[in-house]
Amino acid sequence: METKQFQAESKRLLEMMINSIYSQKEVFLRELISNASDAIDKIYYKALTDENLTFDKDSYYIKIEADKNSRQLKIIDTGIGMTKEELESNLGTIAKSGSLAFKKETELKDGFDIIGQFGVGFYAAFMVADVVTVISKAVGSDEAYKWESHGADGYTIEPYEKDTVGTEIILQIKENTEDETYDEYLEEYRLKQIIKKYSDFIRYPIKMDVTSKKPKAEDSEELVDFTEEQTINSMVPIWRKNKSELTDEDYENFYAEKHYGFDKPIKHLHINVDGTIRYNAILFIPENIPFDYYSKEYEKGLELYSNGVLIMNKCSDLLPDYFSFVKGMVDSEDLSLNISREMLQHDRQLKFIAKNISKKIKSELQSLLKNDREKYEAFYNSFGRQLKYGVYSDFGANKELLQDLLMFYSSKEKKMVTLDEYVSRMPEDQKYIYYASGESYDRIEKLPQTELVADKGYEILYFTEDIDEFAIRMLMSYKEKEFKSVSSGDLGIEEDENQKDQNEDEQENKELFDYMKNVLSGKVQDVRVSKRLKTHPVCLSTDGEVTIEMEKILSQMPDNQNIKANKVLEINTNHEVFKSLTAAFENDKEKLNLYTNLLYNQALLIEGLPIQDPVEFTNDICKVMV
Repeated sequence: METKQFQAESKRLLEMMINSIYSQKEVFLRELISNASDAIDKIYYKALTDENLTFDKDSYYIKIEADKNSRQLKIIDTGIGMTKEELESNLGTIAKSGSLAFKKETELKDGFDIIGQFGVGFYAAFMVADVVTVISKAVGSDEAYKWESHGADGYTIEPYEKDTVGTEIILQIKENTEDETYDEYLEEYRLKQIIKKYSDFIRYPIKMDVTSKKPKAEDSEELVDFTEEQTINSMVPIWRKNKSELTDEDYENFYAEKHYGFDKPIKHLHINVDGTIRYNAILFIPENIPFDYYSKEYEKGLELYSNGVLIMNKCSDLLPDYFSFVKGMVDSEDLSLNISREMLQHDRQLKFIAKNISKKIKSELQSLLKNDREKYEAFYNSFGRQLKYGVYSDFGANKELLQDLLMFYSSKEKKMVTLDEYVSRMPEDQKYIYYASGESYDRIEKLPQTELVADKGYEILYFTEDIDEFAIRMLMSYKEKEFKSVSSGDLGIEEDENQKDQNEDEQENKELFDYMKNVLSGKVQDVRVSKRLKTHPVCLSTDGEVTIEMEKILSQMPDNQNIKANKVLEINTNHEVFKSLTAAFENDKEKLNLYTNLLYNQALLIEGLPIQDPVEFTNDICKVMV
């Protein structure tokens, strides 16, 4: 029998495809099952226009058979079959797609869609098989034919006996090598796993003989193996069902079945869009943060299906980073895929879907915040940090989208509040949104810098996460109200008579403060009278964009550039300690040096900053005590 050669271009394409087009060998089964599904679709479409054909969906299926002894894997379908000419045309020319031609001929646009449109999926079989045999009998034909190929060397076609219409593909699975274990494609559990992963929602039954155990006799505890035919795939995807048919439990079961997480989702979104680009999506907002969420190992993304067939397990382009916690899937018939179906050819459709999904997620989170505060706060405890990163990243490009989702702990409410809630209750004379940063709510509560703002009756937002100040600096303002740190040099609070007195103190004690500034040369930018302290003797404030908390965070970065805040040592001239300073300035400069260093180190400790020389600090304390 004559061996026919592939076209030269096809031969090169086959060699390249076997070695590089597909990223994982297991997808061969996805491709062959998709082709089998197409063959059944074609007979369905033909029945619509041919009165001699009837289509009983229950009579159509795909069967997978594995024989370890002969190392053969069979994929059998009851579809339309192929004539000799179609075998030669479709399988003899790589990238000549019978499915694509059929779609063009019948001008199919809506309803059932043909999955395979490139004509290369069939040849994925050569990634795992030495020999590929196709036995097919076309509908309306009395003859069957066998097509067989050992790969790039060519193929043969000859008449063959087959009683029923349809196609049987027989793969002679390769022997194991040092690098590859091909036995897995003959294992029942592995085949089921691949089918469930990629082809679970093919609309026709995918059947397999499955081995189970049962009692040997009715009253016996001894178990024996038995084999029964089972349908492996679910067939009807949940996202194509009417929302009215589904319960919360159905969505939770889907979440668990797809291994999106071990928790129960806080919220789900079921999206159906039928417009220029059609797609369905089911998205979940998890309750708990994955253990690896903030590690390099975490992969964001949604499962991407094309007409019910899994194309990508993690399509990162469907989710912005700030919503990377969202789990779920998207299915679209309108995606332009490349020949391996593992990558998108054009990203216009994907960008459109991603943009819509982002809007839907934000809307759902806002609804949760408004209607179920407790659930939203549980979500925010897990993923609020990511929203803040979203505000900060890309130079604040997404701040308008995310600002209404942010929450911070309130000094007045003693609970988390939104920026809108804060602004809505600001007194008329309050110019800024005030915030204070620290390691914990308790530590912030005790900060000396909060005294004046709190005394004025103004609410303070507490920042305890490293990203907080960076995000707020990028946000800059909310509803025309700028943010102001309680440690800022200028708090924007109108001066009262007491503060005017403090201004006079500044002038009267200028020599003292200049002396102290000289003692602390290189450590602080200035020493001045404090307008914010009420009961504490000393504190640090900052001039400029970098705050003390930002300095602490930046110092921990791997590429630490030694960025420092412009620190100002503020002295409370109404405190008893100030009397000791003035007395020492007049009578004992050595003691003043001691007091100055002690006050500076005290201010560092209040801020949670390290003391440069702890031994010297303890010695200074001892000097005061003796």
